[in-house]
Amino acid sequence: MPKSKVRKKSAYTPPPATLQSSSSRALAPSPRWYAPLMVALMLVGLLWIVVYYVAGDQIPFMVDLGAWNFAIGFGAMVAGLVMSMRWR
Repeated sequence: MPKSKVRKKSAYTPPPATLQSSSSRALAPSPRWYAPLMVALMLVGLLWIVVYYVAGDQIPFMVDLGAWNFAIGFGAMVAGLVMSMRWR
């Protein structure tokens, strides 16, 4: 019985437009102010929650905010953590 012909596959070469877009999209490093702002947001969020626990009943605007103090503190910390994922 004769053998069937085996098709030879040519090597895949991506289109030139694909190659140019990947090399031109090289990720640039973050600006110098990015890391200090990231750390500052995380620390401000932490300090906000600590101050609310320790002296929240003595600070008038924190009493008015009530449970929103947690949203402010955790929101600042989450913003810093999200920035840390984009840091280069």
